[in-house]
Amino acid sequence: MIKKVLSLFAVAAIAVSCSTNAVTGRSQFKLLPESQLQQMAVGEYQSFLSSAKVVPTTSNNRDAEMVNRVGKRIVAAVTQFFNQNNMGQDLQGYQWETKLVQSNEANAWCMPGGKIVVYTGLLPITQNEAALANVMGHEVSHALFGHTNERMSQTIAAQYGGSILDAFMANKSSAAMRNIFGAAVGVGSQVGIMAFGRKQELEADRYGMIWAAMAGYNPQEAIGLWQRMQAQAGSGGTPEFLSTHPGPERRIEQLQKYMPEALKYYKPVSK
Repeated sequence: MIKKVLSLFAVAAIAVSCSTNAVTGRSQFKLLPESQLQQMAVGEYQSFLSSAKVVPTTSNNRDAEMVNRVGKRIVAAVTQFFNQNNMGQDLQGYQWETKLVQSNEANAWCMPGGKIVVYTGLLPITQNEAALANVMGHEVSHALFGHTNERMSQTIAAQYGGSILDAFMANKSSAAMRNIFGAAVGVGSQVGIMAFGRKQELEADRYGMIWAAMAGYNPQEAIGLWQRMQAQAGSGGTPEFLSTHPGPERRIEQLQKYMPEALKYYKPVSK
């Protein structure tokens, strides 16, 4: 009887937790308040930075300056897009920040609330600023569209059943919940545990190119980036943060379909 009640509770929770994303138009299953995820992100971000080798922009390091510059331009593009479409309120609570971290890992991520991190191991693959902008736009899209929330919601629903929300609120600081959060964002060793789904990845690809184009970076660099990713995969060294489906060939095909839309936003700017 108790199991039946919990099951009914879970079904009801799922029913009321589906919403339509204002930008993508896709229905999403999100159990968790974005404000709570943003609060969690602040703590997890500070915890990450405490042990990470951050490359300071004050060191005259060109890579750090580039990452910081790209981050600012992507954020400006996102803000412009949301304001122009009367969705500026959706960015409430975002406190954007961009860091370059010394690591051989080819990775990048963006937490809910706008904390962006790029690893130095990614730069040999991006090779240029425009390709990096497409990657950072991609990661920012995951945060903007609640993809972390979706992944966490699916995991919490599977683990906690009918006590979904209560369990989250009661254990949001627990090691288990922090692991779920880290895996959903893609931080460090958690990368790949909870891969983004096909729809989420293609959404991030599509709008990542749009943010990059609006920021003055050629979205066509995304194609070259993925060709390099494909070559990397062929050698058995697929970067962790992009080792999700769809595969490189499928992804390049979709990027080419999205390209005419992205190019409409493209207005080159000087560095």
